[in-house]
Amino acid sequence: MPARQHRITRGEDYRRVVRTGRRVGGALCITHAVLHVPEAPARFGFIVSKTVGNAVTRNRVRRRLTTIVERRLQRGLTGVDIVFRALPASATASFTLLEHEVNRSLDRLPLPSPRS
Repeated sequence: MPARQHRITRGEDYRRVVRTGRRVGGALCITHAVLHVPEAPARFGFIVSKTVGNAVTRNRVRRRLTTIVERRLQRGLTGVDIVFRALPASATASFTLLEHEVNRSLDRLPLPSPRS
């Protein structure tokens, strides 16, 4: 799990990112992003509804997304709030496919360049 500074925890922050953020659709998830102060830590949130599956399946998808996000954070991502909305197809996708899809979505967003 990313450190608390890298998590979106308030409902109003989720709503702000989803309603005003740049949206990139994919086969496994929809990604919403809002840029903010470049020096601020990147924050992530996950929406995994019951349409994805039962509690075990939803938690597995959330854990996979968390691992993918941690890998991106290690590369120095800052200055953005991102919310992932998992689609039902993410329940049956392999980790590799999910990671490829999330990275593709993140690469399509106008994100700040990583710290040097």
